[in-house]
Amino acid sequence: MTTETQVARDRLIEDFKAVIHDAEELLKATSDQTGDKIGAVRARAEASLREARRKLGEMESNIVGRTKAAAKATDQLVHENPWQSVALATAVGFLLGMLTSRH
Repeated sequence: MTTETQVARDRLIEDFKAVIHDAEELLKATSDQTGDKIGAVRARAEASLREARRKLGEMESNIVGRTKAAAKATDQLVHENPWQSVALATAVGFLLGMLTSRH
């Protein structure tokens, strides 16, 4: 998974958290409102929030699991091929240095 994808996912999760928080605040602010329509809308909103929280929790767990698996695989690869890892890191550092020095 690329860094851009990770950043986009992190932003999406934060956006979902903000929407959930705002919806919860709205429900609290309108808790004194009564009526059949408002009650039905509140019930649907609360159900949607519960489902959104559940899905967000699953998404975060999935991301954490994938991140841990990638870190473990990387650690194992580096331990199995230490010199190749050092050479690769050196080459990447050199290329990044060249690219940044040109600007």
